[in-house]
Amino acid sequence: MAKTIITIGRQFGSNGRNIGRKLAEKISANFYDKELINETAKESGLSEEFLKSLDEKPTRSFLYSLVSDPYSYGFTSAGYQTNLNQQAFQATYDTIKKLADKGPSVFVGRCADYALRHNTNLVRIFIHAPLEERIKNVSERFNLTPDKAKAQIVKEDKARASYYNYYTSKKWGALESYDIFINSSLMSEDDTVDFIIDYIDKIK
Repeated sequence: MAKTIITIGRQFGSNGRNIGRKLAEKISANFYDKELINETAKESGLSEEFLKSLDEKPTRSFLYSLVSDPYSYGFTSAGYQTNLNQQAFQATYDTIKKLADKGPSVFVGRCADYALRHNTNLVRIFIHAPLEERIKNVSERFNLTPDKAKAQIVKEDKARASYYNYYTSKKWGALESYDIFINSSLMSEDDTVDFIIDYIDKIK
């Protein structure tokens, strides 16, 4: 697993981040989730606050046509915002590729599987769980009522899907976008980590 690069897509409340962090620790790999914002800021010169404001946030679909029209940039607020979104994504995209070149890594979200799609050592994982289990996790983590937790889950999953679908032209959570799907409610986080390591050992 010396050169393995792992990307993790995850449903909100499925504990994908915790699993990713534990996996990175166990295989002595670098771990990047929100840490990627800081790394992107250092690499690109863009401010952390600006990158945080756009982190895994979807671009409004009606702006899609503006992406291919450079004459719109700077002339309208919509075009200007689209340009900023594209800059932030490109900066994150470039940073992911540079970080992956430094050694074994675990990346959570942020279209890392797309940025690294040509890497021969890439393993793409999607972590999910039943809605009831995710409501329980989110309620406990953020001290929310079940109804508010459910609303937050719907909001976060919709944002992640929109962001991924827009920038990769693939579908978030679709079978063809990943190598392995894991229901995190079936095992403990530690057992899930061991399962992933065993899987990678067998395919590499």
